[in-house]
Amino acid sequence: MLPAVPESVLIANRGEIARRVARTARRLGIRVIAVYSEADVGLPFVAEADEAVLIGPAPAPLSYLNADAIIAAAVRSGAAAVHPGYGFLAENAPFAARVIDAGLTWIGPSPDAIDLMGHKISARNLMASVGVPVADGGADPVHDVDAALAVAGQIGYPVMIKAAAGGGGIGMSMAADAERLRSGFETARSRAERFFGNPSILIERYISQARHVEVQILGLADGRVIALGERDCSAQRRHQKLAEETPSPGVGPDLRARMLAAAVRAGEAVDYRGAGTVECLVDTETGEFVFLEMNTRLQVEHAVTEMVTGIDLVEQQLLIADGGAVSFDPGLVNPAGHALELRVYAEDPVRFLPSPGTIATWREPSGAGVRVDAGYAAGNTVTPHYDPLLAKLVAHGPDRPQALARAADALGSFEVTGLKTNLPFYADLLNSAEFASGDYDTSVVTRLRP
Repeated sequence: MLPAVPESVLIANRGEIARRVARTARRLGIRVIAVYSEADVGLPFVAEADEAVLIGPAPAPLSYLNADAIIAAAVRSGAAAVHPGYGFLAENAPFAARVIDAGLTWIGPSPDAIDLMGHKISARNLMASVGVPVADGGADPVHDVDAALAVAGQIGYPVMIKAAAGGGGIGMSMAADAERLRSGFETARSRAERFFGNPSILIERYISQARHVEVQILGLADGRVIALGERDCSAQRRHQKLAEETPSPGVGPDLRARMLAAAVRAGEAVDYRGAGTVECLVDTETGEFVFLEMNTRLQVEHAVTEMVTGIDLVEQQLLIADGGAVSFDPGLVNPAGHALELRVYAEDPVRFLPSPGTIATWREPSGAGVRVDAGYAAGNTVTPHYDPLLAKLVAHGPDRPQALARAADALGSFEVTGLKTNLPFYADLLNSAEFASGDYDTSVVTRLRP
């Protein structure tokens, strides 16, 4: 018997995540509709779709962020559902509401859940009310530097300055003292206004030695929320993730149980449906964790969870959105082995600056336990208009040492020429004693690339 899934889905995204969603949709017999900008006409996700609709010129505000164009494309193409992928409009509550109002199935949580968890302060306060640990900080947004200084004086330095409506590390910085708070506040405020349309700032205690650990949750159609394990995302540059692994080498059984239980409470608090992620910071000195934010969408790094659980998260999203049961037993989730993901970017491997250009050679690795989710192929051009993510290299093994060994072997046979990539950086990361030990924190990349 075929599962209850939408007859067709429009993927409101591009690149590797568009191909990733399409792969599962085709396996389930769902007609795939792609939308693309003028800059992306030659990319694989466009050619592989059953139907592709041009939605505008290269700039994202005129294409992938153009809600009117995307909804019009969905209606014209006869799409039954819209999958937003990640980024762009994936966590835009008004867009989700418009999709629903157009009579289409939204592959994601409710607009109310997106809205509530999309604002750091309301999310933080809600989490505290249901017993999820949060960092010391202000319960209200601050709008001027004097208010920021007052909050910092109460909780003590160092503090984090965060865009209250933001994500992805944008509008975030650390202040070790009042002078740095004064200088960093206006920068954070202007970035918050520019990127998120909201200048509100959150001030929280800064954890100097932290691991970034997140929990994958699924909100089922019957109202239950379950956790599928944690991922360690501590290898970052500029507060943005580079490598992720599961299980976290820095999380023991007791901490894991507490984090997973807290993540379930977080999902239940907003009546969550579909795939979501509860992100936390673990203080490596105290062993305690605090809530960071909740991502109301599929994560870039979802592949490592799929590798250890054998659960196709996109399939579950499609089933849940259509009101159906998931395709596995929610009471029997038993992650096996270890998985590591390396995000392959078109960027300088030393300074991590974007490096657009045309790909001359593209040869992906293969073999036991190796998976590549790619958005590009030989001959494609990487433009400066979008995030320069090219692909995700994922390796799975019976344990962490074998997963890292497979990742290193795969890395050595991943060939991309014609532009710079960060593949050489990963060779350094995997060879570093700190990363190999598993005893690392969010500063590991800074120590490798001072």
